[in-house]
Amino acid sequence: MTKQDPIPARLAALKTATTPELKAHWRDLFDSEPPPFNRRHLESRLAYRIQELTYGGLKPETIRRLERLGEELDGGDRKKSRRRADHGMPIAGTRLIREWQGVEHVVTVTSDGFEWQGRPYKSLSAIARAITGTRWNGWVFFGLKSRRKS
Repeated sequence: MTKQDPIPARLAALKTATTPELKAHWRDLFDSEPPPFNRRHLESRLAYRIQELTYGGLKPETIRRLERLGEELDGGDRKKSRRRADHGMPIAGTRLIREWQGVEHVVTVTSDGFEWQGRPYKSLSAIARAITGTRWNGWVFFGLKSRRKS
C-alpha cells in the first residue's frame, strides 16, 4: 500500500479557509504577522511555503543564478540593489490584484507607471481613486505598504 501525499489536500484547503484561518496559518508557517495583502497573495505564499517546508526550497544553483541576474540588473552596485529591493517601484510587468466590492481589479506595472483597464496612470493613488471614488494612498490600497508608519 502506498502512502498518499497530504500536501495536495493541504493546498486545496487553502481555497476554502477563511481569511482569519489563512492569517493563523501564516503565523504558524512564517513565525511572523501576515502582511496586509489580499487573500490571493496569502494563499499563494502559504502554498509555496507548505511545499518549500515539505519538499525543500530552491536549489543552490537556482539561488546563484537569481543572484547573478540581480547583479546584471544593478551592475553589482549594492546601493542600487538595496534601493530596488526596499524602496523602488515593483518590477515592470508585475500584476497587482485588488478586490473591491466584489470586483477584482488588475493593475500592471509598466516602465513609466501603471496600466489599469487599458489606460496608463502615473500613480496607484489615481487608480485607487478611480476604483473607489475616494482618496486613497495607492500603495496602501494595493497592499504594498502598511497603513502603520514603520
